[in-house]
Amino acid sequence: MLLTVLLTLSITLMYSAPLIFAAMGGVITQRAGVDNIGIEGMMAFGAFAGTTIGYFTGNPWIGLLASGLAGVLLALIHGLVSITLKGNQTISGIAINFIGLALGIFLTRQIFDGASQTNSVTKKIPKLFDVLGLDKRDSAALQSGDIDFTVILALLVVFLLWFILYKTTLGLRIRACGDHPAAADTLGVNVTHLRYACVMASGFLAGVGGGAMTLAVISNFTPTVISGQGFIALAAVIFGNWKPIGAALACLLFGFAQALTVLLSNSFLPSSILAMIPYALTLIVLVLFVGRAEPPRAVGQPYFKGQA
Repeated sequence: MLLTVLLTLSITLMYSAPLIFAAMGGVITQRAGVDNIGIEGMMAFGAFAGTTIGYFTGNPWIGLLASGLAGVLLALIHGLVSITLKGNQTISGIAINFIGLALGIFLTRQIFDGASQTNSVTKKIPKLFDVLGLDKRDSAALQSGDIDFTVILALLVVFLLWFILYKTTLGLRIRACGDHPAAADTLGVNVTHLRYACVMASGFLAGVGGGAMTLAVISNFTPTVISGQGFIALAAVIFGNWKPIGAALACLLFGFAQALTVLLSNSFLPSSILAMIPYALTLIVLVLFVGRAEPPRAVGQPYFKGQA
């Protein structure tokens, strides 16, 4: 029984980590007033970049950094359209979703001789007990309860973002840009610069989320590796009421749903039904909680300097 509980916890955390990174990206950009539904595309492109760089360098940490920078690249495009050009943020995000995945597939075919997926990385991000130097060979409990080190990083990001948003002047300015940018502007806050910074941070975290999937959970990039993960992360942001801790808890719930698909894979249930569990749970959560959630008042609205 204990081994089953530890294994369930380990798998839940493993699948939750990429979602947490992406959800924190959604929290910070929407708190600043810029809607970013392009997280899915940023995760996909980050997954490609992380795997490719990790494969050629043999260093998963360099790969993880590359995945974040790949997300920043797409975030800059989204920021240009949404902030500078005052374009529709929803349409821009949809375009980013298509661009991120298509660019990853195209570059994969160019780099890996026409293959539809990258080669597997030779070295993945280590697990926590390996980092701590614990010997798991003689302990079934340690083997079942071990977690990817990306989980620790994801939880640290949650705490850091919570601290910044609610315990610092910078966080107050970010929230002001999302709730009343005109008031922030009158107090000397550069709304444009701060929104750009938050969009870039969002892209970095979304890209790292994609990299965490391919460098810790699986070993290579495929066209379906991030199928729906970005949208589940956005649902977690809404479920968590645009707060870091709430969104992280929602990601743990969705991670548990994905863990069930693994644990029940040998049951009588068809695999197609099991694969539906995380997405069905996403719809249920949105139906039950979307009416109660209170988004930042200016999210999705371009800011024109001098407006009331």
